[in-house]
Amino acid sequence: MAPGKGFRQSMSWLHTWAGVLLGGLLLAIFWTGSLSVFDREIDRWMQPGTRLAPAPASLSLDRLVLPHAQQLAADAPVWSISLPTPRTPTLQLDYQDPQQGPVRRHIDPHTGELIADQGSWAGTRFIFPFHFSLHLSWRSIGYWLVGVAGMGMLVLLVSGVVAHRKIFAEFFTFRPRKRPQRSLLDLHNLTGVLVLPFHFVISLSGLIIFYLIYFPGITQTLYPQGQAQFKLEALGNYSRPASGVDAESASLDAMLTSAKAIWTESGTPGEAYFVRVWNPGDRNAYVEVRRSFADDVTMNVDRLTFDGTTGALLHQHSTAPVSGVQRFLTGLHFIQFDHWTLRWLYFTGGLSGCVLIGTGLLFWTGSRRARHQRQGRIGARLVEALSVTAGAGLIIATLAFFIANRLLPMDSLATGTQRAALEGWAFYLSWLLALAHAVLRPAQAWRRQLQFAAVLAVIAVALNWLTTGDHLLRSLSAGHTAVAGMDLMLLVLAGFCLLVAARIQRARSLPQPVAGKLRGEQQGA
Repeated sequence: MAPGKGFRQSMSWLHTWAGVLLGGLLLAIFWTGSLSVFDREIDRWMQPGTRLAPAPASLSLDRLVLPHAQQLAADAPVWSISLPTPRTPTLQLDYQDPQQGPVRRHIDPHTGELIADQGSWAGTRFIFPFHFSLHLSWRSIGYWLVGVAGMGMLVLLVSGVVAHRKIFAEFFTFRPRKRPQRSLLDLHNLTGVLVLPFHFVISLSGLIIFYLIYFPGITQTLYPQGQAQFKLEALGNYSRPASGVDAESASLDAMLTSAKAIWTESGTPGEAYFVRVWNPGDRNAYVEVRRSFADDVTMNVDRLTFDGTTGALLHQHSTAPVSGVQRFLTGLHFIQFDHWTLRWLYFTGGLSGCVLIGTGLLFWTGSRRARHQRQGRIGARLVEALSVTAGAGLIIATLAFFIANRLLPMDSLATGTQRAALEGWAFYLSWLLALAHAVLRPAQAWRRQLQFAAVLAVIAVALNWLTTGDHLLRSLSAGHTAVAGMDLMLLVLAGFCLLVAARIQRARSLPQPVAGKLRGEQQGA
């Protein structure tokens, strides 16, 4: 039985206000999520020292990594070593420094030379974490806000399907030459229907990934002995305390060889992608070796733990079936497996989510702007300022982040602040200035900020050339496709911003649309 008109109108009301209240936050999440699809490529652009040729097929951690780890992080409780991949051609050493906090250093897998500290969080440590935590760590408030936004997105998708009576007809309807409000509504409906399954799966899987934050009682019920039992049985995190007695370390290369043989014998052949040394140099040292999931959707938690001094196997863990479902959805969301066609489809789907949310906010403010102004209400103006800031303003902030990366000297420690932190400040201060501009100059905010974003995108490409010598043709000829792709996408972004700004300028010269009629069409009346 088809839903009645009253129910459809209530769903339309829910759809409208959920979008208005959460639209800005959702735009920020979808934008950074789209960029995170290519976070390692962004790393290569922002960290020129890592623009290396593909790593050799075989390498020695004992020869290439251990000397640097023992010199740089002799007192660190943990060494984390990431092996090279086609997207990340360097060896990565992560450790905790008492003064600097988390430190990541890159090692050339060809020569074993320590690459100069790149001084940037880049994509994997700034943009990617922002996508799911907003860099708000106090009481995990960032995770909770993203969770609320994810639940809100599911509500928007379901209520949108119910509210639109002619949803499949609207899929084939797009009239770009009609009045701006009509075109906005058509584009909103088109992107909503076209990528509906993707948006639903991405939103749902995003909630499932962090289920332990939202439902901590699950582990308390299933694992009465606490987090230690959960980590050992569900995740395979073996642990033991340091003894305080020094001891020689066993060969990491031998442990990698043993891990490969064990996985092959168990019927799940694979290569290691990550090695973590706990209590290095101690008699109770142990080494965790994780199996790669480059060829699988599921981000498995398969790992082997070896004694750090003898190399003997201490613990073996394989992903359990129930845990495998959650890890499959995690892999489906984060797309860390190697599949370039899907990677580009994810990127396109994420950007379509930005278009979907942005056009919805633009339609709402455009259809109410004049009426709210006559009535002395600030609702439409407030939402429009937030929409501009979460849309064009966020693009400006991202580009300022890239430009700061190219302008700051490698040894920049102004006012005692690390270079990477200065890049983050450039992002947030630019975003704040975009908000101020949207509040003070609402009539021209969208057009001016998009035009400014286009200029910044071109500047970023030029600065990459001037500071590294890697112009577009050189990057392509040298095989640095990640760097060339980044430059190309920045130029495409500049062109897109200019086109949209020109479209907004033309729309301003047209008569105002009949708001009531369009709202009726939106509700399927």
